[in-house]
Amino acid sequence: MKKPTPKDEEIVLDPKRYIVSETDEKGRITFANDYFQEVSGYTQEELIGQPHSIVRHPDMPKVVFKLLWETIKSGKNINAVVKNLAKDGRYYWIFTEFEIRKDTDTGEIIGYHASRKKISRHVIEVIADLYKKLLEIEKKEGVEASEKYLVSFLKEKGDDIEFSNIMEEIHKFY
Repeated sequence: MKKPTPKDEEIVLDPKRYIVSETDEKGRITFANDYFQEVSGYTQEELIGQPHSIVRHPDMPKVVFKLLWETIKSGKNINAVVKNLAKDGRYYWIFTEFEIRKDTDTGEIIGYHASRKKISRHVIEVIADLYKKLLEIEKKEGVEASEKYLVSFLKEKGDDIEFSNIMEEIHKFY
């Protein structure tokens, strides 16, 4: 499926509703609630079986997803601020809670559950600036350099952190 061309038009989210999806262990969508379909503009048939990156906005730095995947694959839940891309090219910012799903018999990770909700304008403005800087670094120097900048940025804020807590640390400051 071809990615849409991004438009500079934000989708206004309902603060009382959650966007919910589930994926298998490889990140392919296995469930998308009605609100996810409504906001993203994709039908259930278009979403199921697709990689969740179908809604990844090009303004999102790769390092965020690198750290996110490292965290959830290690069996830890994580929260993140994400800018997503709808089918029509518009965008929406969300606060996402990623949770692992395990096989109750084996304890193996079988997939992930994500609940997303509207986020405050202030957090969006701060995170958007940080993500823009991380993206610039990635384009010039690569993901590793972007990751080093992010760790340094957080340490300047006064915390010594582990990668699994990076998004939580960002939220503490904003």
